[in-house]
Amino acid sequence: MLSMLTTPLGALLTALGGVTAFYLAMWWTSVTKSTPKESAVELGTGFVTNFFDTLGIGSFAPTTAVFKFLKIVPDQLIPGTLNVGHTLPTITQAFIYTTAIEVDPQTLILMIVAAVAGSWLGAGVVAGWPKRNIQIGMGFALLVAASLFAWSNLGGGGSTVGTTGLVGTKLALGLAGNFVLGALMTLGIGLYAPCMILVGLLGMNAAAAFPIMMGSCAFLMPISSAKFVERSAYAPRQALALALGGIPAVLIAALIVKSMDVKTMKWLVVVVVLIAAVMMLRSAFTETDKK
Repeated sequence: MLSMLTTPLGALLTALGGVTAFYLAMWWTSVTKSTPKESAVELGTGFVTNFFDTLGIGSFAPTTAVFKFLKIVPDQLIPGTLNVGHTLPTITQAFIYTTAIEVDPQTLILMIVAAVAGSWLGAGVVAGWPKRNIQIGMGFALLVAASLFAWSNLGGGGSTVGTTGLVGTKLALGLAGNFVLGALMTLGIGLYAPCMILVGLLGMNAAAAFPIMMGSCAFLMPISSAKFVERSAYAPRQALALALGGIPAVLIAALIVKSMDVKTMKWLVVVVVLIAAVMMLRSAFTETDKK
């Protein structure tokens, strides 16, 4: 046990355990002050989006589309709800994949630190934005997400060959890129697809992206969520539903299903996200209440 703690991976998992404890304590205090009653639709959204999230599709954009189509969460609360609600399923993914897939520990840890720094900066800004700013920001964020999904579907997400780590200039570019992606996470751009593309362009194999993207999100989401919870900039009931529906979905996808052909589903996500982007931007420029 002690030898495990002295390894970089062991130290990382120990730190993740500490961050998880902090998040649970922080969120529990918030949840007990409300009276959430999750609906089947909200729980189902958490299950389905996190199931496919575990297989590499990402959960933020599809969840945003569901919230927007069904008007489940007010637009200004969507970024916070995504970050708070998907945190525990993402942490579950990180514990599984960081031990199952080989990746250079130095690259993994530094990429996570860069993403966390970006999210801390981004959450402080987004949590205080007015409704219209969030609608415009999320609208364009969804357009970017759809473009990245499409590029990934066309083979832009890396290959099975490549390195398991980054050094020198490539490492610097990777850190800068993950810093930006961490900041954009707070606006609703999922980190998975762009991170997979980033490490692929830098010469890493596609499998190595999973510990990096899941580890990055597992650390940055509790940190950014704290700001959203502190400012009550999220929907408690829907966030809890995402978590309760998402954790079993992650376990089923990662430990039982493990892999499946999701190509058709990925293109469906592109279409749905594009429609949601148009709806979000339309709301920003047509609604009279911009608070």
